[in-house]
Amino acid sequence: METAVETLSSVTFGFIISGLLIGAIFGFILQRGRFCMNSAFRDTIFIKEFALFHAYLLALVVMLIGSNALNDMDIIHLKAQSFYPLANIIGGYVFGLGIVLAGGCGSGIIYRMGEGQLASWFAVFGFFLGIGATTNGILKPLYDALRGVRIGEPGITLHGIIGGEDITIKWAIIAVLSVVFFLFALKSKPFALKKQKGFYWSVTALLVGGAGVLTFWASEYFGSPGFARGLNFTTPTAEVFFIILTGDAHSKFFPMFDLFGYKVTWASFYIVGVPIGAAISAKILKEFAWKTPRDAKELLTVLGGGIMMGFGAATAGGCNIGQGLTGAVTLSVGSIVAAIAIILGNWTMVYYKFIKPMSDIE
Repeated sequence: METAVETLSSVTFGFIISGLLIGAIFGFILQRGRFCMNSAFRDTIFIKEFALFHAYLLALVVMLIGSNALNDMDIIHLKAQSFYPLANIIGGYVFGLGIVLAGGCGSGIIYRMGEGQLASWFAVFGFFLGIGATTNGILKPLYDALRGVRIGEPGITLHGIIGGEDITIKWAIIAVLSVVFFLFALKSKPFALKKQKGFYWSVTALLVGGAGVLTFWASEYFGSPGFARGLNFTTPTAEVFFIILTGDAHSKFFPMFDLFGYKVTWASFYIVGVPIGAAISAKILKEFAWKTPRDAKELLTVLGGGIMMGFGAATAGGCNIGQGLTGAVTLSVGSIVAAIAIILGNWTMVYYKFIKPMSDIE
């Protein structure tokens, strides 16, 4: 992902439908499973609840095994991000702070749009403002400075550090990580399925992981030949807004296609499909309702949180999904560091926003 690629071939029916359909499937899963990684990280220290965090770990195991198997069979082609220590750490940390203020992670605020939560609409708008200001506007000098420091070769990975291109080393690392993550997930009793309104957490995890693998394949087959783009919410969100505002997705890394004179990407359709799928799920569960922010303070808080998310995700090279799942499955050092920084940023803001005020009252 070091050079820009532009393609102006006309879109196909499969290009549009696959993007919308997979986005809708993922949005349906997110809403039905209440899967938001802000909640997953927050709940571990705020209410000592680990089920959603274990769902994240289990989804990561599914994607680690499934996507790397497809890559090694030459069905998809994964590319690891480079390690930009300042950008990955600072960007990830700021993103983690922002998701608490915005009331949801990158995927969380977008699927909640489909539930009718207007606060999430403002958070998504702030998300775009942060991305745009960082990659194309007033914050670009800071963005360039932070990403001007790179360690190692492009696309440095855990297995690359240990054994170069040795596939045995890669699968040994995947096996160890998968076993460790699965053992952690066992603490929340993944097989004790309960009858409930939405998906049980372990079912959600398997579906999220499966959707991640499917999106790797579809994003390459229909939209980015030679590179499985996979799940992400940062760049696609920016692409949708840029298409609406300028008619051009302004994609720097992924092929663009012509649609009636507009330059679009596969992921721009996928991201539109997410709130549609969430809305369908919410309607079925009778959970859809237009909800307005309580007051101006909440509105400004979620907007500000969204802007922080945009800056953080653009700088770090992706959001919680883009780095914590899609990037992490490549065993990219940069993605792993960014994901850890996101969690630490989340915990910091949870402490100051929720835990400390409660302890001060006591």
